[in-house]
Amino acid sequence: MRTIVRGEAGLLADIDALAIPFAAHEHVAVFTVAESEKVSAAIPGAHSKNLFLRDTGGTFWLVTVPAEARVDLKALPDAIGCKRVSFGKPEDMARLLGIQPGSVTPLAAINAPPGSIAVVLDAGLAAASRVNVHPLRNTATLGLAGAAILDLLRHWGHDPLVAPIPVQAIA
Repeated sequence: MRTIVRGEAGLLADIDALAIPFAAHEHVAVFTVAESEKVSAAIPGAHSKNLFLRDTGGTFWLVTVPAEARVDLKALPDAIGCKRVSFGKPEDMARLLGIQPGSVTPLAAINAPPGSIAVVLDAGLAAASRVNVHPLRNTATLGLAGAAILDLLRHWGHDPLVAPIPVQAIA
């Protein structure tokens, strides 16, 4: 069985080992989509936001969607095949993903043992040629193809779900 090196060093080593092209951008810390808009204006590609959720059955979910999406949390369970969801607790995020709020990223799955969390990538992002995500910290952004994110997740033993994520209608 392959040993996974956790953390950002392991992430960058795996990106290199899989020969995944990427662009890296260092920037000020951002904690919300609104704060990240100031930074992301200068970074090409699709921008993402991430939801760390727990369903009523006890399963943890990491859902990555376009930054501008307002996810319909009531419709989400039917779309991804889970029970009613609510936001996960920061202590569970730290325990499972090794990150803090504001640094949520699908790449944090490197720190999660396979089967400990369900990872979902919006279908549009999965098909995008460049998706911008944090590299386990909110002071940088990595731009890589949606397909490369899926490759990394599988490399770490996760079976990501690609699905159209329901969004709320704009009022």
